[in-house]
Amino acid sequence: MDHGHFHELPDLAVRSLGGSVVYANDEAFAQRENLINPGPSRHDGDLFGPKGKVYDGWETRRRRESGHDEAIVRLGAPGIVHGVVVDTAWFTGNYPPEVSVEGLSIEGHPDVAELLAADGWVSLVPRSPVKGDTANEFTVAAGASGAGQRCTHVRLRIYPDGGVARLRVHGVALPDPALLDALGVFDLAALENGGVVLDCSNRFYSSPNNLLLPGPTRSMGEGWETARRRDDGNDWIQVKLTGEASIRIAELDTSYNLHNAPGWASLRGRSGPETEWVELLGRTPLRPDTRHRFALADTTPVSEVWMDVYPDGGMARLRLYGSLTSAGRDELGRRWRDALPGPARAAEGRKA
Repeated sequence: MDHGHFHELPDLAVRSLGGSVVYANDEAFAQRENLINPGPSRHDGDLFGPKGKVYDGWETRRRRESGHDEAIVRLGAPGIVHGVVVDTAWFTGNYPPEVSVEGLSIEGHPDVAELLAADGWVSLVPRSPVKGDTANEFTVAAGASGAGQRCTHVRLRIYPDGGVARLRVHGVALPDPALLDALGVFDLAALENGGVVLDCSNRFYSSPNNLLLPGPTRSMGEGWETARRRDDGNDWIQVKLTGEASIRIAELDTSYNLHNAPGWASLRGRSGPETEWVELLGRTPLRPDTRHRFALADTTPVSEVWMDVYPDGGMARLRLYGSLTSAGRDELGRRWRDALPGPARAAEGRKA
């Protein structure tokens, strides 16, 4: 995938991936937690509450002194940020004229005091103008100090005050290899483990990234669903795994898709763009509203998986359980070390 089109990458901050808004200096009008809600902001022009107009977003009071307001988000999956969307939907006369976004890499589970005192914040988006009622998109430029660094938290600053509906932090998760070592066998396609959708045939109803989110779906709308095909083709999705690995179990979940599940599906894998695709699961019938689990006979190491669905339809989740090869583990370790802040990277290099 061309990461210049960063909006097709998963949102590492979204609540459904485990993100949390852990701090805001002010939320007088609308609470900070709305920033990372899945789905677009909703609005009722006639709805007012005890604090004034009700917004599905984060809104601070009008400043009467110099300064700025800020919110800190713990990413649901630490990773490398490629782009940010600061969405000011519905905020027309009360949006902040400028914003900035910074990232931080910090281990463990720091409290708010530790985050506020941390001196490792790096720039992802410099102070920039934004428009009201707009999804303002910012690519993390190669020259930004935070470009290529693994982030665990982001800080949104608004100048001087105002309202923001949603904050989207698009990127690729980069898990700690030591945690995956402890697991041994894990879901190699999961977003939180570094899986990412490279491409797919159709995004008409919903994002294919939904297939790789944690936990079960709660409705048909939380999976991936394609438009109805009117030709002889079929839909498909291509997924990059955590690293080169042997897949032992595939789970194809059609939960909540009662009348629009694919009729069949198949899986292929390859170890890189220069290699041939090998069959992992032949064309197999699928049932509606069902978690299908298949033990794979061919455990040839692969780093990418291609799933065909016939002819179209909706699927809730795709799980691919297995373990990294030695080469896959080494490559993940290298990427993880290269993405750490300078001092931590030097320390890991000495361990290696």
